[in-house]
Amino acid sequence: MIQGWAVIATAFIYLLALFAVASYGDKRQRGRRDSSRPNIYAFTLAIYCTTWTFFGSVGLAASNGLGFLPIYIGPILLITLGFPLVRRIVRLSKEERITSVADFLGARYGKSVMVAAVATLIAVVGTVPYIALQLKAVSTSVIALISHYGLVNGQTPLALGEISVLIAVILAVFTILFGTRHADATEHQDGLMLAVAVESVVKLAAFLCVGVFVTFIMFGGPVDLYEKAMATPEVAAFVHRPIDVSNFLILTLLSFLVFLLLPRQFHVAVVENHSEKELLRARWLFPAYLVAINLFVVPIAAAGIVHFGAC
Repeated sequence: MIQGWAVIATAFIYLLALFAVASYGDKRQRGRRDSSRPNIYAFTLAIYCTTWTFFGSVGLAASNGLGFLPIYIGPILLITLGFPLVRRIVRLSKEERITSVADFLGARYGKSVMVAAVATLIAVVGTVPYIALQLKAVSTSVIALISHYGLVNGQTPLALGEISVLIAVILAVFTILFGTRHADATEHQDGLMLAVAVESVVKLAAFLCVGVFVTFIMFGGPVDLYEKAMATPEVAAFVHRPIDVSNFLILTLLSFLVFLLLPRQFHVAVVENHSEKELLRARWLFPAYLVAINLFVVPIAAAGIVHFGAC
């Protein structure tokens, strides 16, 4: 059985690997064009998939069936059908040397400092609780693993708050080293973006591995899982529950808008864009990523209800 220290060691090694990838990306990209850059750019857009994808999507699917889909349909519609809009925003941002959503909104209103300040305030107020939620999700996951594999007299080695602080410090150091070293805010952070792209690939691989394990090892395949799930009243209830069309459309619209309005999304999609070739690659690769990472959401949710009951 895996020990608690092994979980911590694995997480630490993974963080070191991301540091190494970012350092390599910084050195590799200087003064040269990279044919892999369009793929890296497309995968950096997958920063949209946070811990909510792992916890929220499955949790929402377990309670509301397909209610999680609008969160991903919106970005797909924007990057495909709304591609001219995205391209226009990128072009304007490059012409005006835009570095943030607040900067963009201020520039569109005659470079108004007041508009930019209000937009910044809204972004800070909205982002701080969001970041706190992400830290709590990561910390809770670590605590759950340590508790399961390394429980000692009913106490975990570290408290939730201590792990949250440790994670925040590590992320801050990472950002300082690879995200804020340049005085020019418009200069591309190639190392940081490479690390984000690699992390996106790891997230997708991890989710697919869990999905395959649940579907083909815990159960005898999709057919077996479907039969056992439909024999469970809780699963059958949300499968046959009609979709709330108005709520579905509203969430789709919100996710459509949020995809570029979130500070992190605007940065990777607009500020870190090198060329329209990258946008063209992302137009099909990013939607494919979202489809792939959601393939097993419903099977995992159904399997959880079958084994552990409804939430």
